Amino acid sequence: MTDLLAARSQMGLSLAFHIIFAVIGIGSPAMMVVAEYRWRRTGDPDFLDVAKRWARGTAILFAVGAVSGTVLSFELGLLWPGFMRAAGPVIGMPFSLEGFAFFTEAIFLGVYLYGWNRVSPRAHLLAGVVVALSGALSGVFVVIANAWMNTPTGFVVTAAGRFVNIDPIAAMANPAAFSQVLHMTLAAYAATGLAVAGLHAALILRGRTAPFHRRALGVALTVGVPAAILQPLSGDVSARFLARHEPTKLAAIEGLFITRSHAPLSIGGWPDVRVPTMRFAIQIPSGLSLLAYHDPNATVRGLDQVPRDEWPNVPAVHLAFQLMVALGTYMAAAALWVAWLALRRRDIAAQRVLLWMLALGTPAGFLAIEAGWMTTELGRQPWIIYGVMRTADALTPMPGQAFRTAAFLLLYIFLAIVVVTLLSRQILGSPVTGQTAEWERVP
Repeated sequence: MTDLLAARSQMGLSLAFHIIFAVIGIGSPAMMVVAEYRWRRTGDPDFLDVAKRWARGTAILFAVGAVSGTVLSFELGLLWPGFMRAAGPVIGMPFSLEGFAFFTEAIFLGVYLYGWNRVSPRAHLLAGVVVALSGALSGVFVVIANAWMNTPTGFVVTAAGRFVNIDPIAAMANPAAFSQVLHMTLAAYAATGLAVAGLHAALILRGRTAPFHRRALGVALTVGVPAAILQPLSGDVSARFLARHEPTKLAAIEGLFITRSHAPLSIGGWPDVRVPTMRFAIQIPSGLSLLAYHDPNATVRGLDQVPRDEWPNVPAVHLAFQLMVALGTYMAAAALWVAWLALRRRDIAAQRVLLWMLALGTPAGFLAIEAGWMTTELGRQPWIIYGVMRTADALTPMPGQAFRTAAFLLLYIFLAIVVVTLLSRQILGSPVTGQTAEWERVP
């Protein structure tokens, strides 16, 4: 394994681990707040139990996410010093704002956890709202920085390769920012909400029909269902953005090797880069032209317009995207079914087929997010800053990277085991009985 591949693997591993905690950090506080709001409106103690359990889960995930996020921050400088030296002054603002959002979330999470009997009900609920908003903003600012890497703006490169005339506001307002923030934020709420709903659906199917699980299922669906339904619409926004600003990534996603009008939309298949051609795919005539430009006659740029050494890993990008779309479609179908039953005022917890669908789809959102980030990051290669700096040029000169990558893999496996154990005990155990800790007591 080359040092470049090892460094990319370590960064990808760290990102794949951290992103789960990042998206749960967006979705979990929202569910926590909805549960407390329902308790204060109805007086149902099961909603209070749900809110407290999810508050504890949010605290655990926040702590682990802070650690893995700090590792990522160090890795940017240690693995990619060329990138940070050139791009640091440009993307410093979104990272600084992310830090501000992170500390705000930490402060108000403390208020929420320890303020049940110390602040007024309205102030306590407001603290939860601030946790939810700051968690979402933290994710937004990180995604903006990543969007800049895909569509860099707000600077001028000199002949010596230095970045001058830096405008951090223009950098944050880069063309990719809106589509990526919209898509990622919806994905966070959909993945977290439907994952929690799937867990409680599985427990209900196993006979654990206590009101706690029914309340938790309802609250989780309240957060996850609207996002899952809206996600395909954000995908349409993303497709039209890629056609205009990242045509190489779009061509790799679809395995489109030849520039053409009436470009087909490929479902499944294998892009054979040796021929090159798309094999075994179900192709919808003019589908890609219609999706990318809302015009079936539009010409879509293929990989033939790109030098071969600037092609990403086309099979990996295509398969990751297909997986993301398949899982997102499954989630949207489940969400539409839930919405239809809710409009008819049917008891969702009594629909066994739907419960099975939710239970089987528990990991779907997180897998879709991982596949989506693979599409985004692999599709940008060989550039770390699209069209400006190659990934290889940003690599650290320090050798022996493969050993550090293996060590990080073992560390993340250990952390994953610890987190799963803690969450299963704190959130999925029996309803709280016996003495309640002082910080949880509610007057």
